[in-house]
Amino acid sequence: MTTKFETHEHDVLIIGAGGAGLCAAIEALAQGASVGVVCKSLLGKAHTVMAEGGIAAAMANVDRADDWRTHFRDTMRGGKFLNNWRMAQLHAQEAPDRIRDLEQWGALFDRTSDGQILQRAFGGHTYKRLCHVGDRTGLEMIRTLQDRGVALGIDVYMECAVTRLLKDGDRVAGAFGYWREQGRFVVFKAKSVVLATGGIGKIYKITSNSWEYTADGMALAYEAGAELKDMEFVQFHPTGMVWPPGVQGILVTEAVRGEGGILRNKNGERFMEKYDPKRMELSTRDVVARAIYTEVREGRGSEHGGAFLDISQKPAEYVKKKLPSMYHQFLELADVDITKGPMEVGPTCHYVMGGVRVDPETAESTVSGLYAAGEVAAGLHGANRLGGNSLSDLLVFGRRAGMAAAQAAKKVRQATIDQTQVDKAEREMLAPFQNGNGESPYAIHRDLQETMQKLVGIFRVEADLQQALQELEKLQERARRMHVDGSRMFNPGWHLSYDLQSMLTISEAVTRSALARRESRGAHSRIDYPSLDATWGKQNNVVSSQKGTMMLRQEPVPAMPEELQKLLADEAEAVAGKGK
Repeated sequence: MTTKFETHEHDVLIIGAGGAGLCAAIEALAQGASVGVVCKSLLGKAHTVMAEGGIAAAMANVDRADDWRTHFRDTMRGGKFLNNWRMAQLHAQEAPDRIRDLEQWGALFDRTSDGQILQRAFGGHTYKRLCHVGDRTGLEMIRTLQDRGVALGIDVYMECAVTRLLKDGDRVAGAFGYWREQGRFVVFKAKSVVLATGGIGKIYKITSNSWEYTADGMALAYEAGAELKDMEFVQFHPTGMVWPPGVQGILVTEAVRGEGGILRNKNGERFMEKYDPKRMELSTRDVVARAIYTEVREGRGSEHGGAFLDISQKPAEYVKKKLPSMYHQFLELADVDITKGPMEVGPTCHYVMGGVRVDPETAESTVSGLYAAGEVAAGLHGANRLGGNSLSDLLVFGRRAGMAAAQAAKKVRQATIDQTQVDKAEREMLAPFQNGNGESPYAIHRDLQETMQKLVGIFRVEADLQQALQELEKLQERARRMHVDGSRMFNPGWHLSYDLQSMLTISEAVTRSALARRESRGAHSRIDYPSLDATWGKQNNVVSSQKGTMMLRQEPVPAMPEELQKLLADEAEAVAGKGK
C-alpha cells in the first residue's frame, strides 16, 4: 500500500492504555512481539485510575476459607448466571497469580500484621477479597503497569484517536486514526489488534466516567463486523456525588460501605434493611442503586435527590487512613468533612457488562485478528458486575489477549491494506467540515444524554424504549448533517463529531437489547416485566451489523460442565427464574 499518511507497523497494535491495554502490551512484549499502544489521552490518565476500592482475588489472606470456587460462585451469582462460565472460572482461578505479578513489578499493597496483602469486604463477595492500596488501588495499578511497560520498551502513541479498523479480507490488518493536537491522519499496520478502550458512560448525562468513555472500541468492533453481546446490562453505581452540580456523578467508592458506611434517607432511616436485610449496604450494586432510586422516587430522598452515606461514626483517623481520597474529594469539591457528617450520594452510570463478544481462552472477537479485553469485552460479568472484579478482569484477560494476539501475529504475514479503505476513513472524518447548514455536535450530544438518561436508565419500560429508538433515529439523522467550524488543529467540536457516531451506534445497541429482554435481571430492570424469566435466564442478546442494519438475535448461554454446576446447584434454579 502506498499511502500519503504517516504509517507505523507493529505485530500487535493495542488501542487503549488502561489496565487491560497495558497488561496486553506487557504480555505481547514477553512473547517477543513488536507492540504499539495507541491512547486517546495521555499515558497514565486511564480510567483504571478511577477504580478505588480494590482488586478481587481469592488470596485467602484474611479469610482463610476463601478459594477460587467461592469467587467463581459469587461472580456467577452476581451476574445472575448469564456470565460466560469459562471466563468466570479462568478469572477466579488466575486472579491471585496476577496480583502476585503486580506485587513483583513493584505494586505496594496495604498489609496484614503478618505482612501479607490486606483484603477488604465488598458487596456481593462472600469473603474479604479485595486487595487494596487505601482507596487508590487503580492509581497504584496503573503506575505499576506503566512503569513495567515503559521499562520493557512499548511504543506509545499518545493523544491519538483511532476512528476505523482496517481489514485485509476477513482479517483485521490495522487501524486509521488522527493526532488530536494537529488533526493529522495516521495509519497503523498490524497483524493483530487488541481493543482495550473501556466503556460507554458518556452516552448518559450522569456518569462516573471521564470524557474518553465514548464507546469507541465497541463501535470500531461493530463496524468491522464483530458481534456485541449483552448490551442491555449497564451498571449504575449506587453512590456517585450528587451535589454540587459541577461534580455530579463523580464516584464515591464502594470501599466507604466496605469499611462500615451506612445509608440513610432524609428521615434518618437505614433503608437497606427493607431491600436486603441480610447484606444491607454490602448488597450487590444493582440492588443498592435501585433502593436509593426508589427512596428518592417515593419522597424520602436527600435535599438534592440522593441519599445520605455516613461513615462519621468511625474514628476520624481511621477514615482518613482507609479512605484518604474520599476524605479529600468531599472536603475540596463539596465542602463536606466525611469524618463529621454524611455524604450525599445517588446512582451514576458506571460500567457496562456488555461489549465485544470474545472467546474466553484467547479474548479473540468474532473477527479474525481482533481481540478485546477489559470493559470493552463482554462475558465475564453476566447481568451485573461485582465490585473489584473489573480490575482482576483486566489483569487476567488483558494478559490472555496480549498472549493470543502475539502468538497469532507469529503465524500471519503483514497484511496489505487497500487504499480505498483509508480514503473512505479520511472522507468520513472530514465530512463535518463540509456540511454547510448542520448543527453543532454539542447540541446533539446533549440531547443524546438526555434521551438515554430519561428513557433507558435504571428503570425501563417498553413505551420509553420504543420512544428512545425513535429519538435515536432522529439524532442519527441530525448527526449525518452536523457541522464543525475551524481547522483540524486541536478542535474539540471535531473530536466530538467522531465520538458521537460511536455513542449513537452503541446507544441503539443498548436500547434494542433492553427492549428485547422482557424480564428484570441484574442491572436491567423492566417495570413492565419485574420478575426473572426462566427462558431469558438461558439466553444472551447478540447484536451484529448486517449490510449496515443493526440485527439482534438470542443465543443460548453456553452449557456448564457438571463439576461447576454442582458448585451452583441450589441457587442457579432460583436465579434463572424457575417456575416463573
